[in-house]
Amino acid sequence: MIKELDPVVLTENLVTNGLKAGDVGWVVMVHRDATAFEVEFVTLSGETVSVLTVPATAVRTVGRNEIAHARMVA
Repeated sequence: MIKELDPVVLTENLVTNGLKAGDVGWVVMVHRDATAFEVEFVTLSGETVSVLTVPATAVRTVGRNEIAHARMVA
């Protein structure tokens, strides 16, 4: 179960927001019945890229043996 302050991984591209599947964000709010989440995406230096409401189908929990990968954002 995903809850506030959990890291999550995008499962689909959000082109209009410059985000790609695999990008990691942090849940800042859980919407009713966990059908959607407010997720903040930040650069590795701590600058906010986007805060978006995403449906539960567009994110997943972080796996135990996953490693972060860096990429440039516009």
